[in-house]
Amino acid sequence: MNNRGKGSLKYLLQQREIVARFVKGDQSTSQKKAKGRAVAAKIPAEVCGLKVPRRTFCNNIAAREHEENQGLPNNVVHYDIAIVGGGMVGMALACSLASMPLTKQLNVAIIDSNPALEGKTCIKKEDPPDPRVSTVTPATISLFKDVGAWQYVQQHRHAYFDKMQVWDYTGLGYTRYNARDVDKEVLGCVVENKVLHSSLLSCIQNTDLKKRIYPSRLNSMTLHQNHLPTMMDSTSSSLHASLAKLELSDGNSLYAKLVVGADGAKSRVRELTGFKTTGWYYSQNAVICTVEHKTENQCAWQRFLPSGPIALLPVGDKFSNIVWTMNPKESSACREMNENDFVKALNHALNYGYGPHPQSNLLGNNGDIFSWFRRDLTVSANECFEVPPDVVKLVSGRMVFPLSLRHANNYASKRVVLIGDAAHTVHPLAGQGVNLGFGDAFALSRIISEGIAVGTDIGEVHLLKKFEAERKRENIMMMAILDGFQKAYSVDFGPLNVLRAAAFHGAQYISPLKRSIISYASGQI
Repeated sequence: MNNRGKGSLKYLLQQREIVARFVKGDQSTSQKKAKGRAVAAKIPAEVCGLKVPRRTFCNNIAAREHEENQGLPNNVVHYDIAIVGGGMVGMALACSLASMPLTKQLNVAIIDSNPALEGKTCIKKEDPPDPRVSTVTPATISLFKDVGAWQYVQQHRHAYFDKMQVWDYTGLGYTRYNARDVDKEVLGCVVENKVLHSSLLSCIQNTDLKKRIYPSRLNSMTLHQNHLPTMMDSTSSSLHASLAKLELSDGNSLYAKLVVGADGAKSRVRELTGFKTTGWYYSQNAVICTVEHKTENQCAWQRFLPSGPIALLPVGDKFSNIVWTMNPKESSACREMNENDFVKALNHALNYGYGPHPQSNLLGNNGDIFSWFRRDLTVSANECFEVPPDVVKLVSGRMVFPLSLRHANNYASKRVVLIGDAAHTVHPLAGQGVNLGFGDAFALSRIISEGIAVGTDIGEVHLLKKFEAERKRENIMMMAILDGFQKAYSVDFGPLNVLRAAAFHGAQYISPLKRSIISYASGQI
């Protein structure tokens, strides 16, 4: 209770004592009795006029938000959630929030200076595919369908694939995977990043989510103390509800109960919050581009070369995407090559270059070493090694990116949580990076919904730590597997080559192992 309230209450008590003396007869004249009655009549009115703050103990979220907003400055906007980063992962979070009954009523700010958020991206089907693509897993496809975004992806170019071949440059081993090995129709789908982003944007624009997009960048972030006076058992105290205050590069300021850092590997949110990271740079770059074949490619191909893997991924029509990992010196040379020389280098890397083709019966008929598994062979165990389709033309520019592994030691603190590349970056050899980010986005929206259901403040650290515990375990496991592959296939050493060959043949002929690999890579387990 404030000082004014305390003084008024003291005055009323004094008046009550005066009335009591009148009643006891201390004043006997009719004039004083009349005065006492007048004072007594005045007390209820004074009591009713007292402005005593009160706290309502109920689950009425709107009422609680109204109380909290009373402590905020009038010249700033208050949001439930501020998503910093409007890329694919940030937009996936917004779509997921818009799709659930308990979260679609939230007020959301999306902060990103990307012009694509203003609907300026024009996707023409006749244009060749952009070299920046993602391989989305069946689990991610299912999540996109759940929030209503996949229908927009299907309006643009995309390429499902149901087969994959992986082999080693030494010619000692290979593995074939087929969706029918796990009774599925597809292993994944390759989609241009701009198509995924545009589809998520179209999805959120067709929802009732209360949102505002700020075409700006985050400059600074602090916690704001919102003082809410309360009275419990006639005792005066203050409830300090800390909100995050965000200052943007265009001069705007806003407050939010929860700030989500979805702003990529160089996250400004992570930097301002002080989250530490663990990781390292690989001595490798990735060269990406779009190429064309004479016939349509419907299989995903990956060959491990001495300097790193090269992947050939279908993207629809007669086009494929190239992701070629190599050392920085080689990547500079590839970028400077003329088109004809680069196409020759690609076909050399995907065909006879560096070593012979693997033999389908290298270890005997279907692999005598693994003969005890023959009774349960998968469909792909009987498939022979195939040569990838030749590249006939380069149809995009060549882009080069340095590769690294980076993981935030913590994903969450009071009012702040990280998702996607802001929390973790991985090697692209299995195309899992964006799928981990989408997993973060959909898991966070679900946990926010669970918190609202029980009346929890969505910015409370114990709720956000629940998200961290769930996702950190899955992300670290995938990161460890990918890092292990990168290191195992970066060494050209005789005994290690034999071990790698054994691993390829084990994956080819041991059906339980192959099914587990496919299910894990597909996000099904």
